[in-house]
Amino acid sequence: MGEYCVTELCAILRVSRAGFYKWKKCKISQRERNNNGLLSRIKAIFDEYKGIYGSPRIHAELRDQGIYCSRKRVARLMRDNGLRAKAARKFKATTNSKHSYPVYPNLLEQNFAVVAPNKIWTADITYIWTGEGWLYLAIILDVYSRKIVGWSMNERMTRHLVMSALAMAYWQRKPKPGLIHHSDRGSQYASYDYQDMLKDFGMICSMSGTGNCYDNAITETVFHSLKMELIFGTYFTTRAEAKSAIFNLALT
Repeated sequence: MGEYCVTELCAILRVSRAGFYKWKKCKISQRERNNNGLLSRIKAIFDEYKGIYGSPRIHAELRDQGIYCSRKRVARLMRDNGLRAKAARKFKATTNSKHSYPVYPNLLEQNFAVVAPNKIWTADITYIWTGEGWLYLAIILDVYSRKIVGWSMNERMTRHLVMSALAMAYWQRKPKPGLIHHSDRGSQYASYDYQDMLKDFGMICSMSGTGNCYDNAITETVFHSLKMELIFGTYFTTRAEAKSAIFNLALT
């Protein structure tokens, strides 16, 4: 045992000598060996992504690496070893619903089941902090594919930000008239200019209820994943750096 005898080590660790020798004679089962090997891979992925990946995403990463196991097994090993994903930090509100513009009824009622692309699009705004101040990101999401079909980034959160995202989405997809466009009740989406664009593109406006984040939960989920990837362990000194990171990570 090197410089220390078994008796001293057992006393320090508060175990009996008999217990130590019994443990030493026991053979580790193949299941335990497999679990230890899997746990080492889980920890490597967990550390690589700075603790922001939970069991679903770690399970997907393992599968991409050719390691096949059940998602429940990954969740159990993470739970037993205290590996818990970090929660995203919240900063500031992006919705200003205290305005004089007309608002529109909620046509979705949290029903995001879609059978084809370009039938329902959702829109929202989020933000990333940089050394130069806030960078705002507006996106248009195709609910069917969960794909971002239009986006725009700017240091100001104006109607022009969301109009640019909508224009990109429309000219990339050119959907048929009747598409439902769902957003919150923010002044950017309720503005006359934005509503005129929706009408010109033949889209039907739908808006979330007041203060109900679940009405646009699908877009919030995309933003959550995006910000978890960007924020933890990263500091952007300029807006240009943040724009490049967002484009490379989620919008290509």
